[in-house]
Amino acid sequence: MEYANPQIKQVAEQLRGRLPNLQNKEEIFKAVELKALFDGIKTLPADERAEYGRELNGLKKELQALVEEAAGSELPTLESIDVTAPFDINTPLNQHPQLLTSDTGSKHPLTTEMEHVLDIFYRMGFNAIESREIDDDYHMFTSLNFPEGHPARDDYDTFSTDEGLIAPAHTSSMQNRILKMGKDNLDHDETIAYVIPGRVFRNEDLDARHEHTFYQIEGLYVGKGVHAGNLIATLKTFLQEYYDKELDVKTQPFYFPFTEPSFEFALSCPFCNKEGCSICGHSGWIELLGCGMIHPNVLREAGIDPLKYSGFAWGMGVDRLVMMKYDIEDIRNFESANLAFLRQFS
Repeated sequence: MEYANPQIKQVAEQLRGRLPNLQNKEEIFKAVELKALFDGIKTLPADERAEYGRELNGLKKELQALVEEAAGSELPTLESIDVTAPFDINTPLNQHPQLLTSDTGSKHPLTTEMEHVLDIFYRMGFNAIESREIDDDYHMFTSLNFPEGHPARDDYDTFSTDEGLIAPAHTSSMQNRILKMGKDNLDHDETIAYVIPGRVFRNEDLDARHEHTFYQIEGLYVGKGVHAGNLIATLKTFLQEYYDKELDVKTQPFYFPFTEPSFEFALSCPFCNKEGCSICGHSGWIELLGCGMIHPNVLREAGIDPLKYSGFAWGMGVDRLVMMKYDIEDIRNFESANLAFLRQFS
C-alpha cells in the first residue's frame, strides 16, 4: 500500500528497509510504535482525521501480515486439537471422525460487528476503554447524578450481589473514571474522546426484543465549546459509515439524569428510505439510542468545571445495530448458541 501522509509513509519505508534484518516477530513489533501514531489522530484537524486513520489502519494490517509471516517461519505448523471433544487415544488424529479442530470455527457476529464499530470510531479520533462486568453503586448511579432514593434508579432493573456490587445495566458506569482520567488533557487544550464497549445486564422479561445480557457502546466527548450540534454530527457520521448510506436523523426531548438536555435519537430507516416498512413500523424512522449534553453535576463530580468545559455522551445497543443491519428478528439468537444462525456469518 502506498501512503500519502508523510509521517506514515516514512515509518512504512523505514520498516520495509529494516525488514531483512528483523529476525522475529518481537523485533517487528518494536520496529513500529503504532500507539504514538494512533495518539496523533487527536492532534489533527477534523477534516484530516478520516484519511489519516484509513492509512494508519493500512499500516497496521501490513505490520500484522509481517508478524504472521515471521511467526509462521519461527514455529512448526501443528494440527489444532479441541481438548473438549470426544476422543479415542488409539485413533490417529487424521482418522478421528469426531475430532473438531479450531479452524472449523468463526467469530461471533457481535464480535465482528463490534470490531467494525470500534474501527469507525478510531478513525473519527476516539480512543476505546472496555467497560466492567461488575461495579458498585457509586459508578452505576451516584456519580451519574442519581441521588440515593432517586426514582430514576427504578428504571434500571439491576442484578446485585449480597456484598452490594452491581452487574452494570449500562456502560455509562465508566463515565466518572474516564472523565477523571482525562481531565488533565483539558488543561492542555486537548479533548476527552472515548468510546466504551461492554456487556451489560438487566433483569428483563425475555422476548424477541429484550435480553438480560446484551452489548452497549458508550460515547464520551468533552472540551471547550462543545455543543449539541457536535453530538448530532458525530452520531450521523458514524451511522452513515456503519450502514454505508446517506441517512436523515432527528432528535426529540427525553430524560436521563446524567445529561441535560437529553434526547432520543432516531434515523431514517436504512431499509425503506422513509417510505415505511415492517422494520420501522411503517413510520419511516427508527429510534435507536439515547444521548445528550453531559449534566454539569456529572462534570463537577469528576472535578471538571462545567462553566469552562462542556461535552456530550450517548449509549447505543450493539445488538440492535446488528439486528437492523442484517434484518434479524429475534435478539435471543445472539446468546442461543444456535449453529444454524451463527453459520450465516461465517
